[in-house]
Amino acid sequence: MRIVFAGTPEFARVALERLLAAGFEVPLVLTQPDRPAGRGMKLQASPVKQLALEHGIPVAQPRSLRLDGRYPDDAHAAQQALEAADADAMVVAAYGLLLPQWVLDRMAAGSSGRRGFGCLNIHASLLPRWRGAAPIHRAIEAGDADTGITIMQMDIGLDTGDMLLVEKTPIEPTDTTASLHDRLAALGGRMIVEALELAACGGLRPVRQPQEGVTYAHKIEKAEGSIDWSLPASVIDRRVRAFDPFPGASTECCGEVIKVWCSEIDSGSCLPGKHEGQILTVNADGVTVACGQGALRLTVLQRAGGKRLAAADFLRGFDLQPGMVLGAAGGVAAPGA
Repeated sequence: MRIVFAGTPEFARVALERLLAAGFEVPLVLTQPDRPAGRGMKLQASPVKQLALEHGIPVAQPRSLRLDGRYPDDAHAAQQALEAADADAMVVAAYGLLLPQWVLDRMAAGSSGRRGFGCLNIHASLLPRWRGAAPIHRAIEAGDADTGITIMQMDIGLDTGDMLLVEKTPIEPTDTTASLHDRLAALGGRMIVEALELAACGGLRPVRQPQEGVTYAHKIEKAEGSIDWSLPASVIDRRVRAFDPFPGASTECCGEVIKVWCSEIDSGSCLPGKHEGQILTVNADGVTVACGQGALRLTVLQRAGGKRLAAADFLRGFDLQPGMVLGAAGGVAAPGA
């Protein structure tokens, strides 16, 4: 089976690697244009492009696929590349561009007179929950017990197509977006190979998504990383994990921004009369901070330009004391502390 692959980040690279290892022929890869990255802000190829080039696969990087859009020349060039690829299906994983109707129609038409299997998407949620851009982050942030992978037959809507395969995995209490991403990427790679093998022998049975339970995983904004200490400790803890590695949870102290990478709920702290964001205790186990409800122990922290450090190591270079208030107060002692 000949497969066009469309994807950009590491999540997609894992899937492409599994497809190649399974023996699928990939005559064309679509991925996002190279972007500036790193301290030098040099143009950097996406993980998918890097893998494609290692295997000698032609790569197209259109800025848009809309023939009537802002970059019609890019779209027409991509159209010609798809025609030349003569593929049976397209696999899409975290590509970053919406597929217009002409792409869906072209991939449904198939290759060399054989009807195609259309566009199959590897989506990192249990649809219809968490349609959209950031399903892994939002599932952790919301406190979901489970998530998973849905292999979906794409249509013109945003993650609205029929479900082809679904597999669930638990979200562990210590999962971050980074750890859950890696687990789901591996799961997605295995499932897309299974889905294509089933498609080849007529074994896929599309199931419409339920109308109930639709939620949208909106794109993560950098400003969301700022910790609001008026929230319950459980909510802040989930956000710390959801925003690792991006944008990272952060708070202010003594004129500096401190990143918080690991935390745990402290159920033993006495809170009456304490201010939100007030440091309650400081020791080698962590920095315990009062929240709107309960308290949170910060166990891995980072100064700007520094490394992630366990609390004991961090405190050797940054003086935090009980009574200080984190956040807007910026390290000022709480009244009466």
